[in-house]
Amino acid sequence: MHGANRTGRPFTGDHAGILLYRTLHKFGFANRPEAVARADGLKLKRCRITNAVKCLPPANKPTPAEAHTCRVYLEGELKALSAGAVVLALGGVAHQSVLRALALKPSAYPFGHGVRYRLPNGLQLLTSYHCSRYNTQTRRLTPAMFEAVVREAKRLLKK
Repeated sequence: MHGANRTGRPFTGDHAGILLYRTLHKFGFANRPEAVARADGLKLKRCRITNAVKCLPPANKPTPAEAHTCRVYLEGELKALSAGAVVLALGGVAHQSVLRALALKPSAYPFGHGVRYRLPNGLQLLTSYHCSRYNTQTRRLTPAMFEAVVREAKRLLKK
């Protein structure tokens, strides 16, 4: 509500964006370490950010119906990626949405932090706990853990 819906750019101006954009900048995927407004000069490099669900769901947790309704957009975005591209899914909802958008069974690709899958269409799926306030404050996801996943994404892109 105070981030993407207000600014029009995912993770901009919200708590989850603090760790995300700082880490993207550290590994060369962004020209600056923070995103505060749509016109703040932030430019992404060799990456893009999207959401599995395009609206703000109640309690910030999308229902299966909302994810299904928005899946057509994610399908199109994934089809536009070239073979070898790395998709970093932040959280279980994103992980399952990517798999469903590619008509793959989520049970064949269990979610886990830092897990990587080579998908049949040539994409690589890398997973992380979501960088939400809850996950970072409870230390389920630490900056070091998140940096390790983004470092792996960068390494995979260099292959």
